[in-house]
Amino acid sequence: MSPFLALLSALSYGAADFLGGIATRKSERVFSVVVISQMVGLSLILVSLAVTGGDLVQGDVGWAAAGGVAGATGLLLLYRGLSIGTMSVVAPLSAILTAVVPVGWGIVTGERPSLLAAVGILIALIAIVLVSGGGRPINRGPGLLEGIGAGIGFGVFFILISNTESAELWTLTFARLSSISVIAAVALIVGAPLRPGKGVGRLIIGAGVLDMIANLLFLLAERRGLLTLVSVISALYPASTVVLARIVLHERLTRVRLIGLGLAAVGVGLISAG
Repeated sequence: MSPFLALLSALSYGAADFLGGIATRKSERVFSVVVISQMVGLSLILVSLAVTGGDLVQGDVGWAAAGGVAGATGLLLLYRGLSIGTMSVVAPLSAILTAVVPVGWGIVTGERPSLLAAVGILIALIAIVLVSGGGRPINRGPGLLEGIGAGIGFGVFFILISNTESAELWTLTFARLSSISVIAAVALIVGAPLRPGKGVGRLIIGAGVLDMIANLLFLLAERRGLLTLVSVISALYPASTVVLARIVLHERLTRVRLIGLGLAAVGVGLISAG
């Protein structure tokens, strides 16, 4: 069940990133896209929390809040990178670090995946690299640094929220409250507009809903499995971003990237079997 939830999380993350990237590219207002999409996600989670409730551990508030800031920073950098660079390069590049950072943390803190799952992790990481740049060096260009920063932010987000024990909805509520507060404050300081551009409202709403669904699926998966396994599968989100970029934007999907997508499926299968 845990690998399946993580895979659904990856698909949702990828679709959310695609919509958010397009909205940012059209409006050129990255702070607006991030803040409004996060508010949409918060509204969704508050409605769900009112219906289902759940236990809150007071000590988790700090972890969740810090995780929210890290995740929002990653999202801000990713949306900017997707808006100024090539989606099929920026998104997978961020995913490499999104996977490596929590995997390294999990191993350091004592997680020990089975041999089969470890092989699956290795194959999945190779798949991310292939999807990123076809195994070739990625030339420095627009969006590259943003992709790297986004990956680190997402990886830290995964680590921090994995330390919580509260009901998933409570964890995501405090994570989202902190992220909106910090990003909105930064936007006001730098004078960035928070009003969305014309014609991107639906894209922003879609990105916000899908991103929150992805966060919830990740947390549900992590509570049922190892961080080292769940984070790698969730970090396969570029697969859906790349496919959507190919279909909608006609970005090139090389043979090597197709091989990478195939290896991603193999990696997920081995992790699930392990």
